[in-house]
Amino acid sequence: MDIDDLEPRKRDDALAALMRQDLDPLSVAELDERVERLEAEIARTKAKRDAASKFRSAADDLFRRK
Repeated sequence: MDIDDLEPRKRDDALAALMRQDLDPLSVAELDERVERLEAEIARTKAKRDAASKFRSAADDLFRRK
């Protein structure tokens, strides 16, 4: 087991690193690719959020019925 596994995971590390990245050296094509990848990640995150919300609603409905 790695010692890092014992510490709480910081949720914003990847996002913080992404936000700190210097964009100046990137070409327009590289910036376009970055935007496409970020938009794909946003879509993936929203899909996961929606699925979790639907699952939670279904569970709430199941346990409310008596």
